[in-house]
Amino acid sequence: MVKVREDQPLLADGRVDIPAWVEHLNQEVRLSDPSELRRACEFAEQITRDAAKRYPAWREVGSNFRAGLEIADILSELHLDQPTLVAAVLYRCVRKELTSLDEVERLFGTEVAGLIDGVLKMAAISQLQAPQSGLSQHNQQENLRKMLVTMIDDVRVALIKIAERTTMLRQVRNDSREKCQRVAREVFDIYAPLAHRLGIGQIKWELEDLSFRYLHEAEYKAIAKQLAEKRLDRDHYIGEVKSTITGLLEAQGIARYQVDGRAKHIYSIWRKMKRKRIDFSQVYDVRAVRVLVPEVADCYTVLGLIHSRWHHVPNEFDDYIANPKRNGYQSLHTAVLGPDHKVLEIQIRTFAMHEDAELGVCAHWRYKGTDVDSRSSGYEQKIAWLRQVLEWQEEVGEINDLSEGLQVDIAPDRIYVFTPDGHVIDMPKVSTPIDFAYRVHTEIGHRCRGAKVDGRIVPLTYRLKTGQQVEILTATQGGPSRDWLNPGLGYAKTSRARAKIQAWFKQQARGQNLEEGKALLEREFRRLDLDGLDRERLAQAVNYPTPDDMYAAIGAGDLRVGQVLSQAQQLFGDTDDQEQLDRLLTRSRRGAKEPQDAITVLGVGNLKTQMANCCHPVPGDQIVGFITHGRGVTVHREDCPNILQLRLDEPSRIVHVEWGSSQASVYAVDIEVLAWDRTGLLRDVIGVLSTEKANVLAVNTQTDREDNLARLRITLEVSGLELLGRIFNRIQQLANVMDVRRLRQGGKQENVAG
Repeated sequence: MVKVREDQPLLADGRVDIPAWVEHLNQEVRLSDPSELRRACEFAEQITRDAAKRYPAWREVGSNFRAGLEIADILSELHLDQPTLVAAVLYRCVRKELTSLDEVERLFGTEVAGLIDGVLKMAAISQLQAPQSGLSQHNQQENLRKMLVTMIDDVRVALIKIAERTTMLRQVRNDSREKCQRVAREVFDIYAPLAHRLGIGQIKWELEDLSFRYLHEAEYKAIAKQLAEKRLDRDHYIGEVKSTITGLLEAQGIARYQVDGRAKHIYSIWRKMKRKRIDFSQVYDVRAVRVLVPEVADCYTVLGLIHSRWHHVPNEFDDYIANPKRNGYQSLHTAVLGPDHKVLEIQIRTFAMHEDAELGVCAHWRYKGTDVDSRSSGYEQKIAWLRQVLEWQEEVGEINDLSEGLQVDIAPDRIYVFTPDGHVIDMPKVSTPIDFAYRVHTEIGHRCRGAKVDGRIVPLTYRLKTGQQVEILTATQGGPSRDWLNPGLGYAKTSRARAKIQAWFKQQARGQNLEEGKALLEREFRRLDLDGLDRERLAQAVNYPTPDDMYAAIGAGDLRVGQVLSQAQQLFGDTDDQEQLDRLLTRSRRGAKEPQDAITVLGVGNLKTQMANCCHPVPGDQIVGFITHGRGVTVHREDCPNILQLRLDEPSRIVHVEWGSSQASVYAVDIEVLAWDRTGLLRDVIGVLSTEKANVLAVNTQTDREDNLARLRITLEVSGLELLGRIFNRIQQLANVMDVRRLRQGGKQENVAG
């Protein structure tokens, strides 16, 4: 726990002896210019006295100067630098408007003024405590982010604020119960967890105990009374244990060590009693000893000595040296049956680990910017870990959610981007400008038509990165595009944006949704050359009673075209009703054998099969088999001209076939891309195929010089219909591309997709 300093040295007239106080700090911190801190103290004292004369009824004025010194006292114990101590002395005066930031900057420099400004921004979180403040949810989020981003820019800001709240919590005992509880709740929910995440154990314990005292006064006093009653017995017991451990260490030849008794703080005792549902008498680690040694190897040596001296309590050992806590804490924790068979907790760590445990990130502050690489790396790790404070749920609710967010570890898959006004928005790593627009405001998302990133126009599929400034270009009217819901196009990546887009379409007229949904589905069927599917059965397969309901759901964004195709495959792929087979992709990779169970020949067992080269049937196409001489069964599409002729010429050799269960192969498909010719067209198309990992078997391009129209006919291998649809969508987005479609047999296409 932070030790409460003795009162500041006083002069005969009752004022603080500033030179003596500064000299005392200089012994701990080694100030770069003690006269600068002395000048700040004199300035704060003078403006406080002047304000007290002007506002004699304002009780708090006189305490601001002394409070500033106490904040600096706490920070000096954390070994913060001189600008931080100067900012601490002046902070309360600026906050109470006894002076201005401009005046501070003029007198003490930009660095000190910047620190105070950062702490003032962090103070915005206090407003969230007041239910009558009327702050909107969006403003709450903005204030929280402003506070945390400032903190991450310079960790000293957070440390000043924590020290200031510690001072405030010590002082409010003389105020009303309501104010005590309000301050205690804020500290308990926000600043104690933050101190914990920064690894500042000595402040965290005090903040928890003082907050607990105001929030649960009866429980606090009950535990404090029981601790006091047992203090003499405990001190005698701890003295005996320390003597025994000291003997073990000296016998082992460990020359440098420190053995201390540790009193468990009251809040942690109460929390353990609640968590384990036990009485105070069953909290065994009230008796605790800490052993400090020079090296890590010494820690394990001491552990062995203790376990050889006292019996180890099963399941009560934690190795935080090999597996540090997320905030960097390292130590060995063990529980043993000590003298008189009483459970005793023992912590073993190095001196450096103990400094880290007590000071956390502050233990590395003094090494920042120096040549001591062994310590600066620890500082950087602490700062990197501090950034995870920002990583809680996307929607910040009540103030308690912030406390939970500070205590729960969440995966670091976030980016932080800026609005044009400088506000910070945290988003998932995969976010696009569309996601950003909906994150800022729903209406901005609906009317989004373009985006600028760092002043440069980018596509709406652009993937945002941390630190970029994003500006959304909007239209005065209109709504989102249905293409934004197509995952293959990459517009909206977050569930939040997709949900808002879907909600917009739900609000539109059913007739419009039905019409547009039907057009989307039929267009996809035409592009993939899928005809003759029973729409009634298909609607039921995707849990809609009628085709119109299915179309309306697609139009509203509740159902994706890909889901329709996938469900159709599952429903019709296992039935013997050949008229209902949805058209998947088929013909195995060149040079590879078709899996035995890819085609089932009904009535004659599993014969050798091969795909007909004239029509290239695909899994899901309606197919028929023809028994050849010596080559097994050749599988054709039912609408293949050759098989139609064979039905007339040799009907006895026509057999019924269906797709089997194996879909593991890749299949060849002929597609055609129709586009206005341009340089790099073929390169871009092949680039899409490469990105989607579709193997290209053949390419043929023709350009009509009269109308400058290019036709690219490509044979490619794909694994299924979903991939083919995604490829079509990606190609359709390329510049100059008019249409992309699947070809029928012989390279012909009768239906043209829009």
